Amino acid sequence: MTKHLALRTGTTATGLVLELTGDLDHHTAPEVRTALTELELRPGQQLVLDLAGLTCCDSSGISVLIAARNHAMAADAAIALAAVPERVCRIFRLVGLEQLFPVHPSVQAAEDAWQLSSS
Repeated sequence: MTKHLALRTGTTATGLVLELTGDLDHHTAPEVRTALTELELRPGQQLVLDLAGLTCCDSSGISVLIAARNHAMAADAAIALAAVPERVCRIFRLVGLEQLFPVHPSVQAAEDAWQLSSS
């Protein structure tokens, strides 16, 4: 049985954070897609997807992550993944997602790296 997914949004000095907790799968992917379309990214901001609480991610979830990247790029913003659990990180490596996303150990590390790269 699929667990629920909790979404929480926040802001940092560099942009927005979307925290995902639970399963990102074909049951919960539409909820995340909707949340993404409601995010108001501005040019030059960074969207950080905090995945620390992610318990699993199937192909629908991977599709949503790519949609998030496309959403950020369309807004002339950047995107990064933070705190990807090892069990999920392995899947991302297998499908090559680490080539599409900067990955950081925490939201703070993503923010620090963004501030250094934009200086």
